[in-house]
Amino acid sequence: MHFYPNERIALFIDGSNLYAAARSLGFDIDYKRLLELFQTKGNLVRAFYYTALVEDQEYSPIRPLVDWLDYNGYTMVTKPTKEFTDAMGRRKIKGNMDIELAIDVMEMAERLDHIVLFSGDGDFRRLVEAVQRKGVRVSVVSTIRSQPPMVADELRRQADSFVELQDLAPQIQRMHHHREPGENVRENVRENVRENMRENARENMRENARRNDDQDDMYGTD
Repeated sequence: MHFYPNERIALFIDGSNLYAAARSLGFDIDYKRLLELFQTKGNLVRAFYYTALVEDQEYSPIRPLVDWLDYNGYTMVTKPTKEFTDAMGRRKIKGNMDIELAIDVMEMAERLDHIVLFSGDGDFRRLVEAVQRKGVRVSVVSTIRSQPPMVADELRRQADSFVELQDLAPQIQRMHHHREPGENVRENVRENVRENMRENARENMRENARRNDDQDDMYGTD
């Protein structure tokens, strides 16, 4: 991961996708450490974090994380989730933030030298290509070491550089420590946050796996 000292940098974090990638590698993100890491790489203009919220609940388990990020250097972009029933009659919750992220990237591109995209979603390939034509370098942070890989092959190929999330873990993972009285409550809140993000994350992994399988079939690879 190479940065020039005077580069204008922005982070665009697909919340559920990054969460799933980190969990598949067995660690949790410390967002304070993540922000501090990229502040040392150049001129960090903005750090965007995208997530959907279940707003009809009396208490949203992801709200503590959203509030903390909002007060600690991140620009939060949220929208309500949509509830629907699938063909099997199961209640599903959908919260896709791709459009919001893409609009912000295009609006910010002319003011940036380097975009760091925390997502493995192959739908962003065309977005990456579009901002590269504007002269902006794009690094993608995800993982190929999960099963299945969290990053779509076409997105990884399009990026100027691919950063393996596991290689960043020593610098951005949350450090576990002796738990003080009252921390069990906070840990329960954190676990509720994680559970709320898992469904969208699993769907992203399944979609990337299907997309990579389709590419293998197209080119006749094993």
